[in-house]
Amino acid sequence: MTIAQTILDQLGGNKFIAMTGASNFTADGNTLRMKFGKNKSGANHLKITLNGLDTYDMEFIRYQKAKVKIDTANKAVSYTPDRLTVVKSLNGVCFDQLQEIFTGVTGMETHL
Repeated sequence: MTIAQTILDQLGGNKFIAMTGASNFTADGNTLRMKFGKNKSGANHLKITLNGLDTYDMEFIRYQKAKVKIDTANKAVSYTPDRLTVVKSLNGVCFDQLQEIFTGVTGMETHL
């Protein structure tokens, strides 16, 4: 079992996915990244990393896609680049706190 799969299982596995609508899971070494829907924090991405102390670091991130606006009347183009904003960052989170913290930050339940 990979570290990313273990993290997902500790979050609640398939129940977590069903309750939060989480998607676009990416595993990278000791890290699990995912996307999820609208919530009270404004974050739409989560990054959880297993650190050297056998605890987790969690980053709730708001990602806004780049935008191109074309003003045909003035023949002008404006560009706004991708924007990443860390909404909340927590270090030293124990495995049994993952669900509670996720719910506390987002307001989304992780299980029934």
